[in-house]
Amino acid sequence: MKKQKTVSIKAKLLGVIIPVVIAIVVVLVVAAYQISAGTIKKYSQNLLQSSVENQASQIEAWLNENLASFQMAKTTIEDLKPSDEELKTILDGYYGYNSNYPEGLYVADSTGQLITASESTKKESDVTNSIWYKEGLTRVNMAVGSAYQNADGVNVISASGILNDGSDKVRVISADMTLDRIAIIVNSFIEMNDAEAFLVDKTSGVILANRDSSLISQTLGAEGQSHFYQLTAEKVADKDYNFVTLDGNMTVFQEVEGTNWLLVSYIPTSTVLADLTQLRNIMIVISVICIALLCVLIERVTHVVIKPVKEMTRVITAMTSGDFTVSIKTKGNDEIAVMSQSVEKFIDSMKQMISEMGSVSGKLKNQADSSKGVSGEMSSAAGIQSQSMSELNATVDQLSVSVNEIAENATQLAGVAADTKSDSDMVESKMQETVAVSEKGRKDMERVGEALSNIEVSIHNLEEAVNKVGTASGEIVQIIKLIGDIADETNLLSLNASIEAARAGDQGKGFAVVATEVQKLARDMATSSADIKKLLGELHVTINHLNQ
Repeated sequence: MKKQKTVSIKAKLLGVIIPVVIAIVVVLVVAAYQISAGTIKKYSQNLLQSSVENQASQIEAWLNENLASFQMAKTTIEDLKPSDEELKTILDGYYGYNSNYPEGLYVADSTGQLITASESTKKESDVTNSIWYKEGLTRVNMAVGSAYQNADGVNVISASGILNDGSDKVRVISADMTLDRIAIIVNSFIEMNDAEAFLVDKTSGVILANRDSSLISQTLGAEGQSHFYQLTAEKVADKDYNFVTLDGNMTVFQEVEGTNWLLVSYIPTSTVLADLTQLRNIMIVISVICIALLCVLIERVTHVVIKPVKEMTRVITAMTSGDFTVSIKTKGNDEIAVMSQSVEKFIDSMKQMISEMGSVSGKLKNQADSSKGVSGEMSSAAGIQSQSMSELNATVDQLSVSVNEIAENATQLAGVAADTKSDSDMVESKMQETVAVSEKGRKDMERVGEALSNIEVSIHNLEEAVNKVGTASGEIVQIIKLIGDIADETNLLSLNASIEAARAGDQGKGFAVVATEVQKLARDMATSSADIKKLLGELHVTINHLNQ
């Protein structure tokens, strides 16, 4: 099986803590940026709105100031009810009075007659169809109308109203005001740096004032204009004058009271957030530096914390390999120190157990040596028994041969005796033969006696061997009993080792393996002793049979 790659606790901690710290820092930076951006946008919106309201107020004040002057002149003329010559004189008096209306006041009637100051250059080819005249017919008091280009191509706005001077003709008094002052207000009175503003007639969509002079008198959203102006034209057409971000620009709208004008002020969002973006970039750099320093600090802290764990791992690994000579030094009173103390106690317990196991092993060796000696004696006795039986068999065979020879000689002797009666001449020779046969019989009987003596000795030796075997078997029974006691004691030690390993948790896994092996050894010893006891029982049966 492929060995699984190990990963240190330090690497795991760093792998978890550092990404978490980085994520927290990133979240904090993003959250701070978003919150700050929202706050700055809200502040900028309020400031932009305040600025455009101030601009609109100034435009309104300027218009009202001029309208008041026009209204006063209109009232004076209506009170005097002058003739055309007197009217012209009055208009001469107002000429050059205010640079805001350089052409002064002028009056037109339904016949198309235009009465101006003597020095005025005001020209109108079709008075009754002009914008100012048509708008003036609808007003009792002086009011500002729509912007238009005069005969000289200058963008102007007219303040006009019906003149009730007692004439039998319908007359309209009017004055053309340039947009220069309005342009100054629109372009200059902005409270925010880099902000832009322009004035548009919301009815016609004509741009009345803009910092870009090329856009003045153009229709808002016309072809060739930027996307921002096109989006603004859509908002104006929809009469949606709420705050909005158009094409990356924060945009506010403000209607000019008493007119059809709409003041639009805007500023790029990137400009508003430029300082914040710079601050964000600085925060990112600082965060990176802080994260790097924090990583180093975390690495050092984890090194200090994990060092005792690494030392404990080294000790446990050594114990797993069977080395219980190692030791661990513990300092402090934290959880790791307590764990180290437990491991140290476990090592001491294992050393004691191993010492006891060594003592038991010595006893087992001694008993094994004794068993080996007894087995040798039993083997020797068995050999002697076998030799004695062989000699006994040989002697019996020899005895049988001698008895047969004696029987034959006796038969021959009886035949000789019978022949003696009939043949006396052969008595002497036969007697000699008888003597020879008798001598041979005597020698055979001596050999039988020797064989019987040998059988007696063999039987005696066999008896001694059997007695030795009985004695040895008794000793072996005692050895088997002792082995059984040792096996029980070893099993108890293995049980204690298993309990200690369970208390140690993961650090005691190596000791649990040792305890398991010891327990297995105890079981094998018990099985072997049982087998030997069985063999001894069979041996006792054999011995009893021989004794019978």
